[in-house]
Amino acid sequence: MITGHFSLAPGVKSRATQVPLWALMFAAVWLDIVFVPLFLSGAETIADAPGAHVGYGGVIIHADYTHSLVGAALLSGLFGWPAALLRGRRTGVVIGLVSFSHWILDLIVHRPDLPILPGNMLGLPKFGFGLWRVPAASAVIEFAFLITGAYLYWRAALATSDVNKRSRATASFSAALIVIFGVLVLTLDVTGVAG
Repeated sequence: MITGHFSLAPGVKSRATQVPLWALMFAAVWLDIVFVPLFLSGAETIADAPGAHVGYGGVIIHADYTHSLVGAALLSGLFGWPAALLRGRRTGVVIGLVSFSHWILDLIVHRPDLPILPGNMLGLPKFGFGLWRVPAASAVIEFAFLITGAYLYWRAALATSDVNKRSRATASFSAALIVIFGVLVLTLDVTGVAG
């Protein structure tokens, strides 16, 4: 769901024009950024899903701290708080919500490996609808997110720019880069080259 996470940012940027696109992109993968040091330390792990193909969605991610419901909410609030202090409350809220959207999108594709409480305290059931079990459907949905996000960004860029040819070309070029980058990441993800 790497492309799906990143694709949300340009769509949100089209409505929250005061928030820098780079900050929205960073927020969209904030939970995974925090996951990396925990993975490297062994606190969170990744295992092959039994009977799954190698590559796209073929794993169970034991990110019981960063990707628990409560952990994701806390990390998202922690990420949005400095943004609110530096750029205003609305920006902080947008950044926090984009960060938390990561958990919502993961809920759709992950197998049941998302706990409610950090560390899976109390042994409560884990959640995940498991769309990754159908990689083609998951890839189509991510591609739809990508096209929608790029289109919303392009449309907003045209609306806020002056109507000269250079502004239109810049908006179109930016949207094209979003699609090219997204297709590249999605292709690497589906083929198993990118996690």
